[in-house]
Amino acid sequence: MAGGDHAEAEAVLVLPSEPRPVRLMNTIWADRDGVHDSLTTSADLARWLQATGLALDEPSVGTTDLRAALALRDALRRLAALRTRDARPAARSATQDLDVAVRVINETAAAGPPRDALHVVGEELHLRPTVPTTDSTAALAAVAAESIALLTAPGTVLNACHAPGCVLYFVKDHPRRGWCSTACGNRARAARHYRRHHPIADAAADPS
Repeated sequence: MAGGDHAEAEAVLVLPSEPRPVRLMNTIWADRDGVHDSLTTSADLARWLQATGLALDEPSVGTTDLRAALALRDALRRLAALRTRDARPAARSATQDLDVAVRVINETAAAGPPRDALHVVGEELHLRPTVPTTDSTAALAAVAAESIALLTAPGTVLNACHAPGCVLYFVKDHPRRGWCSTACGNRARAARHYRRHHPIADAAADPS
């Protein structure tokens, strides 16, 4: 798969069962080639809005909307790092000022109030926080509103994935879940196994 195609796919496929704010954070992702950004163009944002159920088939997305989405994404990653005590260097947000991060989320949420809707899954009624729209400002406002709820909910356990090389976040939906994905869990266990059986060379060579 070509690099651009891969990034496009990742914008849609990275942990698709996570809440939308987490999915926005996770448009920053990593693989063995390094850290990648899946929101670099207006078309990327349009695809993301559609994939997350926020937009109709042809959302109106421009460069201003892209800048707003990136600002929201960076603010979210900064506050997620605060909430999870995340010190991963590769996951560091472009926004480091906490006051700026809070202001971005609040102002984005206030820019267009989300519209609640009722929908049915099987025979259960659920609240869908927003109806798909062609208005990107309203869509991003919905994500910001959901972000406020996520970051402040006492029962929500937001986690940073500390598997080797990972920069993703996830909501811990099971007490035994320690990683964002099975693949990351396998990498973490393999790394622990390697460390147990291969002592650090510097420590072994230390004459003291």
